Amino acid sequence: MDWLQHNLLTALIFLPMIGAVAVLFVRSNGAIRWTAFGVTAATFLLSLLLLLAFDWHAGNIQMIQTLNWIPAFNVQYKVGIDGLSLPLVLLTTFVTLVATIASWDVQRMTRGYFVLFLLLETSILGVFLSMDFFLFYVFFEVSLLPMYFLIGIWGGPRKEYAAIKFFLYTLFGSVTLLIVLIGVYLCTHSFDLTILPQLLHAKLGAIPPATARTLFLLAMFAFLIKVPAVPLHTWLPDAHVEASTPCSMILAALLLKLGGYGIFRIAYPLFPDAAKDLWLLIAVIGVVSIIYGALCAMAQSDFKRLVAYSSVSHMGLVVLGAAMLTPAAVNGAIFMMVSHGIASAMMFFVVGVIYDRAHHRELSRFGGLASTMPGYWGLSTVAFFANLGLPGLCGFIGEVMVILGTFQAAHSGSILRKLGATPLQIYPLAIIACFGIVLTAAYMLWAMQRVFFGPVRAEYQSFPEVDRREIAVLTPLAVMAVLLGIFPYACLFVITSATVVAWFKLIG
Repeated sequence: MDWLQHNLLTALIFLPMIGAVAVLFVRSNGAIRWTAFGVTAATFLLSLLLLLAFDWHAGNIQMIQTLNWIPAFNVQYKVGIDGLSLPLVLLTTFVTLVATIASWDVQRMTRGYFVLFLLLETSILGVFLSMDFFLFYVFFEVSLLPMYFLIGIWGGPRKEYAAIKFFLYTLFGSVTLLIVLIGVYLCTHSFDLTILPQLLHAKLGAIPPATARTLFLLAMFAFLIKVPAVPLHTWLPDAHVEASTPCSMILAALLLKLGGYGIFRIAYPLFPDAAKDLWLLIAVIGVVSIIYGALCAMAQSDFKRLVAYSSVSHMGLVVLGAAMLTPAAVNGAIFMMVSHGIASAMMFFVVGVIYDRAHHRELSRFGGLASTMPGYWGLSTVAFFANLGLPGLCGFIGEVMVILGTFQAAHSGSILRKLGATPLQIYPLAIIACFGIVLTAAYMLWAMQRVFFGPVRAEYQSFPEVDRREIAVLTPLAVMAVLLGIFPYACLFVITSATVVAWFKLIG
């Protein structure tokens, strides 16, 4: 067990990279697919061992492994895990496994596709498990390259434009994060995320408040691009529309979570005073993202672009939850990242299934598919209702916790009230966010009506029902959507509660 706890995280990070190397030496396309599937399945099973090795009642970083990397600058290879990163690691290995099955019909440059696909999994896991700021930044940057090529080579007609736009936006955010990294190092001479909050707190006298606020804003800028939040979101719809279905699943379910994770791991713990001072700015960004994303989704005629804008709206709840600084809101935001990962991956695959048959995504041209493809309709219904937040499915819990936590922030004794915030500032944010949830239900139900109901169109009567591969993708996602909706406490709150308590101790 000691060996397992000491080496499991490193094995988890680099197993997909080893699989990518193995793919290079496999000859046939069939063998390439099975090799990639075997590696992602092994990575998922390895991640399940974390549930055995993890101390569920501790809020500290666990299973730490440390090696000197660049001693001259005190850079370490340091990995660890806590209740914030554990659910996101499990989400990563699960969604990647499902997306591998979704990639089964990739025919062009299959070897290169799966090499990049596995390298992307390594980089995402590296971000979630890094406990050294420099190492975090390296994995954060590396995650750009595989997705850039996956969009630019295997994407749609405007793939080059979408890939370049994605890369430039996120690279610009990475530059601002690099400035933060350098600034933190010059103040503390350390990159160790397990002690950086305490070191920066000890250096408060040496860091002017204006400098701390500047570094906080630069860090938030980088992470809000990744989330993405309005007005830094414009790369996302283009990237989703042009990306292949499996890449859209990974992009929505996992890459967007790097931004949310960075907010909770880097921005708020390192600069808590600045986060408190600027709470209203962050909250307004979150609320604007909720409403703007929902309104844009409602206006879309392209099915995939609608789902893309819904991600902007849902991730706005994560930003709002962070800004409110209440346990309910923070727990809800963490849960929201995981539940959105499941629901969005399922929604993008639902879009991909019908696109493979109709070769278009125009909502106005669909209709009556519930009669011609009842199995597809049944599985899609789970995705639609999970995405709109129906009670009993995964989307409901996170939304309710964030909204509840926002109202609680207006109560006397909350952190925001101690900072001088008034109920007249907080209640409108909560009410507007509730209105965003109503809009979500409206556009999801309207989209469902246009796709599945109404008269059956003659050109769609011969559409084949979902096949075994498509069922193998949709069924596990549907099961997880139900499980997270019915047993949220057993699945996540036990894991995150102690970590959230420790997180609030860092915030102060």
